[in-house]
Amino acid sequence: MTQALVVIDVQNDFCPGGALAVADGDRIVPGINALMADADAVILTQDWHPAGHSSFATSHDGKAPFDLVEMPYGPQVLWPDHCVQGSQGAAFHPDLRVDADLILRKGFRGGIDSYSAFFENDQSTPTGLEGYLRTRGISQLTLVGLATDFCVAYSALDAARLGFDVTVRLDLCRAIDLDGSLAAARNQMTGAGVTLI
Repeated sequence: MTQALVVIDVQNDFCPGGALAVADGDRIVPGINALMADADAVILTQDWHPAGHSSFATSHDGKAPFDLVEMPYGPQVLWPDHCVQGSQGAAFHPDLRVDADLILRKGFRGGIDSYSAFFENDQSTPTGLEGYLRTRGISQLTLVGLATDFCVAYSALDAARLGFDVTVRLDLCRAIDLDGSLAAARNQMTGAGVTLI
């Protein structure tokens, strides 16, 4: 069984000092680098928003980061401006090994956010990752990265729904934990058959 390591959004803006910093987000980098040697394939995802993205609180008058708004595709948390295309914040953490088989950019459509590595937040527009994995004969995925309760969990849930064998290494993830979002994400992943280590 061919196995891939999927490294979710280990970017400067999600690490300490970044625009949407996840506590201790940088501490997972050495462990992720060590795992890469054992994977048949390494895939890095990269949040890649155009300036003025619809998920940014600054794009909505009178709204603040972490407010919830209704978008055409459903509820959307508003975020501080982060991972703007070509910015230093969008770059991978400088200590992360980036000699990957594939770098997948997501969130680049201005009108829709993309937490999952597989689908935009409308749950129907694909990123192309499923096709890539199927073509490579990859059926087993290990997910690591940032943040556990958003992009990692959404990716894990979609991967399980698509029939992949999915493991999330919680020791190599860090969470935002917005109003209980970490506990909810863990319950959802367990319920979907994702293995949490």
